[in-house]
Amino acid sequence: MPRDCQEAIKNPVFTTIVDSSKELALETYVIGGYVRDFLLGKRSPKDIDIVTVGSGIALAQKVAEKLSGKPRVQVFKNFGTAMVHYQNHELEFVGARKESYSKDSRKPRVEDGNLEDDQRRRDFTINTLAISLNEATYGQLLDPFQGLQDLEKGIIRTPLDPGITYSDDPLRMLRAIRFAAQLDFSIELSSLQAITIHKDRIKIVSRERIVDELHKIILCDRPSTGLKLLHKTELLPLILPELSALEGIEEIEGQRHKDNFWHTLEVLDNIARHTDDLWLRWAALLHDIGKAPTKRFDKKIGWTFHAHEFVGSKMVYKLFKRMRMPLNEKMKFVQKLVLLSSRPIILSQDFVTDSAVRRLIFDAGDQIEALMTLCEADITTKNPVRQKKYLSNFKLVREKMTEVEERDRIRNFQPPISGELIMATFNIPPSKEIGLIKDAIKEAILDGVIPNEYRPAYQFMLDQGRKLGLEPLKNKE
Repeated sequence: MPRDCQEAIKNPVFTTIVDSSKELALETYVIGGYVRDFLLGKRSPKDIDIVTVGSGIALAQKVAEKLSGKPRVQVFKNFGTAMVHYQNHELEFVGARKESYSKDSRKPRVEDGNLEDDQRRRDFTINTLAISLNEATYGQLLDPFQGLQDLEKGIIRTPLDPGITYSDDPLRMLRAIRFAAQLDFSIELSSLQAITIHKDRIKIVSRERIVDELHKIILCDRPSTGLKLLHKTELLPLILPELSALEGIEEIEGQRHKDNFWHTLEVLDNIARHTDDLWLRWAALLHDIGKAPTKRFDKKIGWTFHAHEFVGSKMVYKLFKRMRMPLNEKMKFVQKLVLLSSRPIILSQDFVTDSAVRRLIFDAGDQIEALMTLCEADITTKNPVRQKKYLSNFKLVREKMTEVEERDRIRNFQPPISGELIMATFNIPPSKEIGLIKDAIKEAILDGVIPNEYRPAYQFMLDQGRKLGLEPLKNKE
C-alpha cells in the first residue's frame, strides 16, 4: 500500500482546503474512512473528514467562502464541528481534540489537542490514518498506531486498550463487528474478548444508533459474518433476543429439529446474493422468529411449530417498536412476508392447483415476487438432489403464477361488483348482507367457480342475494 498519498487528494476541493488552512495558519489533515478506503483501493466515499489543529468551524467557513457557489455551512457548536455539502461530497471539519468519558454516557468531555491526540481518540487503527494537507508534508501518510499494517493484515484493532475504547463508547463494539463484516476483516482477539466483557455497556446506546449499525451489517455481502460475531460476543441476546431464542437443537424420543438460528443465517446469506433490499433482508432474518414460542413435541408427529408464521408476524411489530424502527409500510412489508413465508413452500411440495395459486397471489399482492425470493432463499438443504427438486418445484409454482395472473388478474384484486351496485340492485341500505355477497363473489373468483369478469359476477350476485331472501329490482343491470 502506498505511503505517498497525493493521488488520494487530487480532487480540487483539497486545494481549497490547503489554501484556506494556510491563510488561517492552521495545521490540517484528511483522516478516517476516506483515507482507509483509498488505501484499500475502494471507491472514495462521499464523506470527507477534515481535522485541523485549531478551529474546525473557522476552517469550514473559510473553505465555503472560496468554493464556487459558496455552499452553506452547518455549524454544530456543541461538538465543535461544521459540515459543508459541496457537489457530491460532505465535508466535515473538526478541531483536533482529546476526549474523556463518564460511565453513564457516550458523550465525552472534550478539550483541544494535537493530531495524535485526535487519532488516539478514534475507534480503530484503520480509522486513525491521516494524510497531510500542509505544504511541508503535503500528501504524507501519518500512521502512529500501525493502522496501515492492520489494513494489510485485515485486522480490526483499537488504538487504545480495547477495554477502555469499548467501555468509553460501547457503540464501537457494534462498529467493530460491522467493519469486520463489511471489509471481511477479523477482530483482534483481545478486542473480541473485550467486547464480550463489556457487552452490557451496550444498554446505554440509543436504539436508533444500534439499528443504524444493524442495518449496515444486514446490508453486507455476507451478513452472517456480523450476526455470528454478535452471537459470539454475546451482544445478540441483548439486542435481538427473538433471534437468539432460535438457537439450539432438542431431542426427544430420538426425534430432533433443526437449529433455526443457524438456518436463519443461511437464509439471510442466500437472499443477500439476490437482493440489496434492506427490508426484504430483515424479513429473511425474522421469518422464523415465531418458532421459538410455538415449538412443541407431539408423540405422534414429532416437533411442531404450529402457527409460527402468525405468531412471528405479531412479534415483528413488537420488535420494531422496541427498537424504534419505522412502524409504517416497511414494518408491514416485513410482517406480511413473515406471515406468508411458508405458503409458497407448501405449494411447492403439493400438486399446485389454480385455486391455491390465486389465493397466494391475492394475499401477497405486489409483494409476491419478494415472497418468492424469500422462499427460494429458505432452501438450505445440503443434499444436491433435494435442492434441485425444491428449486424445480418453485419454478413450476412461478410458471403457474404467471399463467393464473395473466388469465385471472388477481394481483391487487378489485371485485367486479361494488357495494353500491349491490345496494342499488336489491334496493337495500348498508347492511351485513352486502358484505356477505361481496365475500361470496371474491371466494367464488379465487376458487375458480366464476371468472374475474363483470357478467358472471353479476349473475352470481343475483343468486347469492336470492339465497339471503333478497329480490332484485327489475332491469337493474
